[in-house]
Amino acid sequence: MKETDIAWLVLVASGVLEAVWATALGRSEGFSRPLPTVVFGVALVVSMAGLAWAMRTLPIGTSYAVWTGIGASLTVAYGMSAGTEPVSLAKVTLIVVLVGCIVGLKLVE
Repeated sequence: MKETDIAWLVLVASGVLEAVWATALGRSEGFSRPLPTVVFGVALVVSMAGLAWAMRTLPIGTSYAVWTGIGASLTVAYGMSAGTEPVSLAKVTLIVVLVGCIVGLKLVE
């Protein structure tokens, strides 16, 4: 496996962890709930470390766009599936387009 392939895997995992920490942040209720607060802190540190590591190999702009895109799309998708985020055809379509753009950034590497 090439170094860039490993960097992409780490970047995707870091993007998933971004969704974890964003969701945990919302559930922490201003850091007043211990478990979501701990999950937030751990996921944040690991997510940022993975992003930083991937940026050693991948372009900074691409890395950041992919990281935030994955985190945002998964956070919204989780919110919609949990019933805390309104679901609409327009919103689902835009998330699908966002994911397509993320895949596109990998394809034009």
